[in-house]
Amino acid sequence: MCGTTENPTSNSKTSSVSPANGNGGTIPPSDHVLNLEQGDPAVYESYWSKMGDKCTMVISGSELMSYISDFTSVCWFLEPALEAAVRRLHRTVGNAVVDGDRHIVVGTGSTQLYQAALYALTSPGGPEPVSVVSAAPYYSSYPDETDYIRSALYKWTGDAYTFNKTGHGPYIEVVNTPNNPDGTLREAVVKNRGDQGKLIHDLAYYWPQYTPITRPADHDIMYFTFSKSTGHAGSRIGWAIVKDKEVARKMSKFVELSSLGVSKDSQQRAAKIMGVICDDYENCKSTDNSELFFDHCRQIMADRWERLRKVVEQSVVFSLPNYPQKYCIFSGESAEPYPARAGGTANDAWGWDNLSLKLGGCVDLED
Repeated sequence: MCGTTENPTSNSKTSSVSPANGNGGTIPPSDHVLNLEQGDPAVYESYWSKMGDKCTMVISGSELMSYISDFTSVCWFLEPALEAAVRRLHRTVGNAVVDGDRHIVVGTGSTQLYQAALYALTSPGGPEPVSVVSAAPYYSSYPDETDYIRSALYKWTGDAYTFNKTGHGPYIEVVNTPNNPDGTLREAVVKNRGDQGKLIHDLAYYWPQYTPITRPADHDIMYFTFSKSTGHAGSRIGWAIVKDKEVARKMSKFVELSSLGVSKDSQQRAAKIMGVICDDYENCKSTDNSELFFDHCRQIMADRWERLRKVVEQSVVFSLPNYPQKYCIFSGESAEPYPARAGGTANDAWGWDNLSLKLGGCVDLED
């Protein structure tokens, strides 16, 4: 394991450690470092390799050439096949409400959708930028993603807990659940602010391989990503489920202005893969679900957590949290969370307040 260490709520990095941890244990030399910054969900590649040609599709040179998918739709560059596949996948898993008047907006990954949601909730602008907050520890990219275009519409303000006590004026709270980096289930924390606040729910990890699905999420703006749900990060596909038609229209306008839509090739591939997952679950006649996607990947995560806990139990430097079991409506049984990242603590002698390992990414416990 190699790379850098990073506090998930700051950009400060630690590159050296003291020779002893104060508890009688020996701290590894400074060239033994952990990659806590770069993640890549190739952990599921072996599963998709075994699927052979089931997910293969052929696109001819004359297909998918137009900018337009459906000009009558709020999100006119959303391929109808992807919209249908997204709704079907969520119905199969039960992790989000997609029926009724919910609108689907496609983006180039969840990063673009986050920006689109901020734009939609703050335009037209007021006299001051709207504060954007999230409860610490929050996803380390939120501050940069919020402020990098230096928008006059919104600005990153920091920890939602602090804002709850001292903040004033309108705000947007980003609720990331299960949370990156610590895997906990989250709710909004800013209280008693009347109608000044708006919520964005980042549900990238709300899939059954990572956490029990306790209920279908039903929020004003929810976004998901293909990279975390199936592991296909290279396709750069994300989607938002939006209640308000005008908000969905503004989000679509942001995507139009920033990238003039989203790759139709990627959308069609995503639709194909989602369809294969749903077909397998709907056509399964056996009680053994170990070869079905979410069940198989949940076992991968469980095995990695088991190995990691065995290692950490022998350490005097690190500790890991214990996550309570909850009833999962997808599996029909009580289940333990297996977050894609292992949030924990490290001894003060290392100078870290917290630690986050990406179990679904480049921290490979087989190495």
